[in-house]
Amino acid sequence: MIEAVEHLAHQAFFGGVAAAGFGILFNFGTRDLLWCFAAGAIALGLRTLGLDAGWSLEAASFVAAACLSVCVAGFLHPRLDPAPDMIALTGCIPMVPGAFLAQAILGLFALTSPNPDKEITTVVLSVEYLLRVAFTICAIGTGLAVPLHILKLMNFRGSAAE
Repeated sequence: MIEAVEHLAHQAFFGGVAAAGFGILFNFGTRDLLWCFAAGAIALGLRTLGLDAGWSLEAASFVAAACLSVCVAGFLHPRLDPAPDMIALTGCIPMVPGAFLAQAILGLFALTSPNPDKEITTVVLSVEYLLRVAFTICAIGTGLAVPLHILKLMNFRGSAAE
């Protein structure tokens, strides 16, 4: 049990650090970097819980992005200076599976050698890694976009009904 909590805390902390780093790249202010850190910690923490529960990477990433989108846009919107969707996006960037993308690219590079070994296996693994990256990025994007659109639609209808 303690190992699971340590693993979750480790993932959440470094997800927050990575998201704050992306916040610096996006020129957020100092106060907003704390929100970026919190968003990254929430996103990677939720994804880690999903993966530990046996979900696929894509499903866990989708649920984490959707939950983060709802938290940021629904609850923290009045407190955030930049658009809340930018904070949510910054928090989700650390969930992009860079290791799979690196393995796919290295596999494709291996095919360009003069005498590649196990060409079919290398192609299949490279395509598998590329598909996992693509589906994960699509899941993150969908998880970010759908709740934001639903919340904006609800706010629009709520203000029009008054």
